[in-house]
Amino acid sequence: MEWTQIKITTTLDRLDTLCSVMSMLDSGLMIEDYSDVREGVNAMYGELIDEELLAKDPNEVSVSIFVPEEKSLSDYLAFLDERLAATGLSDAKRELIGNNEKDWENAWKQYYKPLRIGEHVVVVPKWESYEAEKGDIIVRMDPGMAFGTGTHETTRLCMEMLEKHMQRDNAVLDIGTGSGILAICAAKLGASRVDSFDIDPVSVRVAGENVADNGLSQVITCGQSDLLASVKPIAGGYDFVCANIVADILLRMSDKIRPYMKKGGLLSLSGIIERQLEEVREAYIKAGFVVFDEKKENDWCALVMKNA
Repeated sequence: MEWTQIKITTTLDRLDTLCSVMSMLDSGLMIEDYSDVREGVNAMYGELIDEELLAKDPNEVSVSIFVPEEKSLSDYLAFLDERLAATGLSDAKRELIGNNEKDWENAWKQYYKPLRIGEHVVVVPKWESYEAEKGDIIVRMDPGMAFGTGTHETTRLCMEMLEKHMQRDNAVLDIGTGSGILAICAAKLGASRVDSFDIDPVSVRVAGENVADNGLSQVITCGQSDLLASVKPIAGGYDFVCANIVADILLRMSDKIRPYMKKGGLLSLSGIIERQLEEVREAYIKAGFVVFDEKKENDWCALVMKNA
């Protein structure tokens, strides 16, 4: 099996944040931190320290994960781009080792096949043919450089919650839309209006293209916004809100989302690692929500909260 190393480099003071983001994709992290090497020079065996190590910048750290060839490297990179931007690490250096930077954009497509999510939704890559079965709801996708193919647990969990709890003719808000997959899923499930936003202009463009390819430009709007900063509340509020981001950002947003929602409206939160579930749940309860549903897959969790 072939692997690609994704290596992210930043400053020492941001190591914990970087590790938190990288661990969302893989628990097997390789960390390069040389901050304490020089302390060994004055120790008893300091002379055994390699000169190359002594030359390393003690304020620079790197964290790597290794992606097997059958996984969507594009999805991993888009996920990291979004999460690093959301946590203030957009200036971190990214390297791909063991894979040609020019090749990965298309090489992963051979592993991206039609994927059934929930009872009726089937995500079909734009370049794949698929014979629909009775009752299938087809979501055609080309994620390009944006996160959201349906293969990651966080996306699947949010799509399952949409199918289970969203009602026809609901007005839906999608925060952190990525490829637009959740917005398209909501519209295909019968939402009358879907407003989707992302901080990344590339994601906004990709989402818009996917929306058009699915014939939903009259239902879905795509715009650029840093979370809720550029989102205008609508009359009566949104019936259903999706936020598939990252737990730390969900926590920061917990006391800001209710003015955008209808009383009794539902909020689907995903991108939560299990160890942070309780913290996120309690933050939203404190903000005036009640737990409506929750689901786990592997180490990932999704919550549906009701605007009480």
